[in-house]
Amino acid sequence: MAITILCIGDIVGRPGRDSLKPLLETLRAEQEIDFILANGENAAGGSGLTPKILEELLALGIDVITTGDHIYKNKEILSCIGNERLLRPCNYPPAAAGRGAGIFESKQGLLIGAINLAGRVFMDPSESPFLAVDKWLEEIQGRAKVLLVDFHAEATSEKISMGWYLDGRVSAIFGTHTHVQTADEKILPLGTAYLTDLGMTGSQDGVIGRDKNAVLSRFTTGMPARFEVCTGNVRLQGALIKVDPDSGKALAIERVNLPLAEAKES
Repeated sequence: MAITILCIGDIVGRPGRDSLKPLLETLRAEQEIDFILANGENAAGGSGLTPKILEELLALGIDVITTGDHIYKNKEILSCIGNERLLRPCNYPPAAAGRGAGIFESKQGLLIGAINLAGRVFMDPSESPFLAVDKWLEEIQGRAKVLLVDFHAEATSEKISMGWYLDGRVSAIFGTHTHVQTADEKILPLGTAYLTDLGMTGSQDGVIGRDKNAVLSRFTTGMPARFEVCTGNVRLQGALIKVDPDSGKALAIERVNLPLAEAKES
């Protein structure tokens, strides 16, 4: 019997966080979700994560929180960076605080491997994500069949390349970081579910989750501006992936773009 995995795009600020409870209730009412992965690197004020917000997200039933280049934006996260359900990019230097991958247990008791990777094109310097994922796959061989990859990267070409590189070797690979949901969901030839970017969970009334007036001012004047998190038209974006637990192959992938207005009444 297939298991259903929900992967949630970058949670942006309080609008994204506050929408999660009602939207997750709606999705759970419609789907038998076995495992939830969410990118939380923008959950605190639109940039970074705090211990309090980490606990808040985990309390909602999210099984693992992935991140990206803003993981250390709030220094207080260092106090809980060792939480086994919090990941930072695995291809960061070995001395970087935190862990980049892990094996987790689904609600059905199935072991699921997950790794967080950072891209190198238009991003801060890091080790090769391709070599990092190779090393991880070798280390966990035989320990879990269902494997998930969050590739936090800017360039679509780099994400697509990683998809082809991992086809047949993982259950699903999806991109995060751009906050713009792509429409190229597919099952690759060897059985890996792929989506270039999950999108974001937060307000769609600005520019990738930030107040549009401040962003426009920066573009038109060249002057510094404080980018506050915007509100309104809040959506949960991501993907639902069905996986055969025996083979680890993906059977289906469906984009999620659920407006808060459709949330199940509590």
